[in-house]
Amino acid sequence: MPQLLFRARASQESVFARMSRLAAQFGAVNLGQGFPSDAPPAFLLEAARRAVGTHDQYSPPAGLPVLRDAIGADLGVDGGDVIVTGGATEALNVLALALYGPGDEVLMLEPVFDVYLPQARLAGATPVTVPMQLSAAKGWTLDLGALRAAVTERTRAILLNSPYNPTGTVLSREELEQIVALARAHDLWIISDEVYDELYFGAPPVPVRTLAPERTFTVGSAGKRLEATGWRIGWIACPPGAGVAGNIAGVRQQGSFCSPTPLQAAVAAALPLARTEGFYDHLRSEYAARQQLLADGLRDLGATVFTPRGTYFLTVLHPSWRAETLVEHAGVAVIPGEAFYAHHPAPEGLLRVAFCKSRSEIARALERLARVPSP
Repeated sequence: MPQLLFRARASQESVFARMSRLAAQFGAVNLGQGFPSDAPPAFLLEAARRAVGTHDQYSPPAGLPVLRDAIGADLGVDGGDVIVTGGATEALNVLALALYGPGDEVLMLEPVFDVYLPQARLAGATPVTVPMQLSAAKGWTLDLGALRAAVTERTRAILLNSPYNPTGTVLSREELEQIVALARAHDLWIISDEVYDELYFGAPPVPVRTLAPERTFTVGSAGKRLEATGWRIGWIACPPGAGVAGNIAGVRQQGSFCSPTPLQAAVAAALPLARTEGFYDHLRSEYAARQQLLADGLRDLGATVFTPRGTYFLTVLHPSWRAETLVEHAGVAVIPGEAFYAHHPAPEGLLRVAFCKSRSEIARALERLARVPSP
């Protein structure tokens, strides 16, 4: 009997889907998978109602022109260099297929978001991870020397994520400038996963495209920005003037062909409103409060909490908590730290905990965790 190829046999259910499935099975509060409890903003939902029945057929594979222009205006780039995708996951997969392949290496930081590794491997390339450093005094820090040392003659691209899932790190301008210098010295592409670009606490993140426009692909997500993760509207902003957007759109059309057209139209209408109505400011303020509620509660329960500068995730260390035990016996789902490690050992007791949930869910999770017996 014929067998699946190894790449298919090696593909497994993601840790996020697994923990959400277990959360439903055990009636747990789901602080694992990063989907918000709040509804999308009213202006987005109203735009969707207007679009259904009007924009119902295929869009061009590159996306509705009105959405490409809206994204371009929001990012400060030409809409002609923007490709709309089925969420950021598809955007990252399209870039993996387009930018590296057999014999190539792609650099990424570890802990690493789970799709980066399999997407590189499915493209035939080798993912090379450079570990972030973690200490109680400094939290998560980037080892630029280790990143430089990891570059070889086979390196084709650097994949960055800032704000960074799972650590909550926002790379500084100085760090990004050194990474850009490294990419230019070795003529590497930069893929900048900026899906949390509006979810930051403190100074806004520096878009990598402003430092290296000629080699940077920016990945974004309407789902993350507008609390609608199931809509699957993402994008790629390609290097301007490089003449590659048409080829990227050609690769993209071989997958889902185009994103849902009415949802594209709705996002096109909503993106400018999100700024004029102060939606992102409200989102940051609300999530800062929820972050504080969760962080304070976890510290009271003996966890070491590393305060994020972006995203809606906390990383914590707790000497006796294990994700699989918590979901089944405490009724709280979180993500085990080892899920973000492939080539280096995860710090002992590391967990990722989402605070994009309602205050009542966070309070209920803390109440349940408080009943977990000490070792």
